[in-house]
Amino acid sequence: MLISAENLSVTHGVSPVLRDVDFAIERGEIVTVIGPNGSGKSTLIRALLGVLKPSAGRVKRAKGLRIGYIPQKLSIDTSLPMTVRRFLSLPHRIADAQAHAALARTGVSGLESRQMVDLSGGQFQRVLLARALLAEPDILILDEPTQGLDHPGIISFYQLIEQVRQDLGCAVLLVSHDLHVVMGASDRVICLNGHICCQGTPSIVKNEPEYQALFGINDAAALAIYEHHHDHTHDEQGCCHD
Repeated sequence: MLISAENLSVTHGVSPVLRDVDFAIERGEIVTVIGPNGSGKSTLIRALLGVLKPSAGRVKRAKGLRIGYIPQKLSIDTSLPMTVRRFLSLPHRIADAQAHAALARTGVSGLESRQMVDLSGGQFQRVLLARALLAEPDILILDEPTQGLDHPGIISFYQLIEQVRQDLGCAVLLVSHDLHVVMGASDRVICLNGHICCQGTPSIVKNEPEYQALFGINDAAALAIYEHHHDHTHDEQGCCHD
C-alpha cells in the first residue's frame, strides 16, 4: 500500500465535504476519481497531500513515500520572467542534464529557454509533469490535468501518463472530468459525491445505478468503447454503498 484513506471525513466550517471515505492505492495501478462539481474531489486530493486536516479518520502514507503532484490550476504572473529551465529548478536547483532528461521524458525537449507564459496549454501541462517526475515519484497525483486542452491533446496527455506509469512503475491517482477517456484507461474508478458512491473496475462502475444517476445511462454505455487492459491485471472490486 502506498497511500490510503481510512474513514476520512473533511468539513469546511460546519459543512461536511467528505465523509467516511475508505480506499487504498497500490504501486503501479491507475486510479481515477470522478464525480460532479462540488463532490469533494479536490478536497480529497488536498487531504491526501496533507494540505487539509481531516475532521475524522486519517490518511496513511508508506514510509518515505515520494509524491509527484500536478495541481488543477497554476497561475504564473505574466509580468514575472520565468523560463522553463528556471521553473524546473524550483524550489531546488537541478542540473541541466536532469532538466533536459525530464523534458525529453514528457515530449517537450528544447523548451528550456521558453517563457512559461508563452507555452501552449499542452506544453504547459507537459512541463508541469516533467517537474513532477523529477523526484522519481512512487505515486503521481493529478487534479484535472487536462483543463483547457482540446480532445487530441487530452488523448495524447493520458497516453503519456500511461507511458510514465510503465516506465517508472509508479501509481497514478487522477481526478478528471474526461469520463470516456480516463474511465477506460483506469484500473480502478472511484465515483465520489461527498462519499464513495461506488468503486471498482470501469466495467463494474459503468453499470452501477449510482454512476448512471450521476452521469447518465448514455454516458455509461459509451464507456464500453474505451475499455483498456493494462499489462498487469487487478482483481475486480465491487462497489461500496452507504
